[in-house]
Amino acid sequence: MSIASDRLEVIRKQVEEHLDHAEKHTLSDEQAEALRQQIKQRLIDEDAVLVAHYYTAPEIQALAEETGGCVSDSLEMARFGHDHDATTLVVAGVRFMGETAKILTPEKRVIMPTLDATCSLDIGCPIEEFGPFCDAHPDRKVVVYANTSAAVKARADWVVTSSIALDVAEYLHDQGEKIIWAPDRHLGDYVQRQTGADILMWDGACIVHEEFKARGVQDLKQVYPEAAVLVHPESPASVIELADRVGSTTQIIKAAQDMEQQQFIVATDQGIFYKMQQVVPDKELIIAPTAGHGATCLSCANCPWMAMNELETLAGAFDRTDNEILVDPAVGERAMVPLRRMLDFARQLKTGVLAAD
Repeated sequence: MSIASDRLEVIRKQVEEHLDHAEKHTLSDEQAEALRQQIKQRLIDEDAVLVAHYYTAPEIQALAEETGGCVSDSLEMARFGHDHDATTLVVAGVRFMGETAKILTPEKRVIMPTLDATCSLDIGCPIEEFGPFCDAHPDRKVVVYANTSAAVKARADWVVTSSIALDVAEYLHDQGEKIIWAPDRHLGDYVQRQTGADILMWDGACIVHEEFKARGVQDLKQVYPEAAVLVHPESPASVIELADRVGSTTQIIKAAQDMEQQQFIVATDQGIFYKMQQVVPDKELIIAPTAGHGATCLSCANCPWMAMNELETLAGAFDRTDNEILVDPAVGERAMVPLRRMLDFARQLKTGVLAAD
């Protein structure tokens, strides 16, 4: 199944319009500090906690850390919010992350700096198209990536993150199950090649990771021959083949800690450098090239929707009425089933005992 060309064009136009119209101004130190203090006070006043993704701007991640919040991947953001005592969750990320948090904590208020912050994977897998596609293949287990809407999760048998994707696919393959995989074709291709699972692929891609090019990584390796290459599995297969380590955001950060190399070429959103530099302050981090020679870079290794999470939009989040995440309770209950299945599976992996589903 391919995303219709007109849908791909919509995604590209949204990105280009955001990049063209984004305000190109820089806050003064005084302005930034005033906003930080304002946000900190509002978090206290509203009994709120800030959870931020690794791909948001450094100042947003730092603020989450300073206020007792969380900086992590999308699943841990939702789990942290679920376990925290705060009655309001402020999610700095993209919309599907806010929805996941709401599904796991339906009783809490979940707000975001802007609901316009979305994801090409989410946009490229609308339930109106995905539902009938699944219905046409009832013999397959439906496995969807976390980067999907609540409605798509509600249609799935399993939800996975990049850190657990291989384990789930291998488990299903060992059980003799055939799989529908959505929406990222690069992650799905990587999982298929690693596990040998019978996978029917939805055709979606992340606009950030798809821009990484093997030729650019090879050229960079000529400049930094001792550097290890760390690659997120949403990248094209030709880039993954050059990797010394393939993994999720959390796994990439851990790889930089565990590996002996002092230089790393990193093929994922450059927002991760904030946390990576914290854990490996003496190592050199180099962003992998995007788009290649003469191509138009849509992302430049930085998600334009993640960039919508700014101090100014965050400061105004508490006073707006158009930025609360709402999920239909019936959809949320159905989406909770595959999410809970994944969480239970992850716990079983830690104990080394996998029960039959």
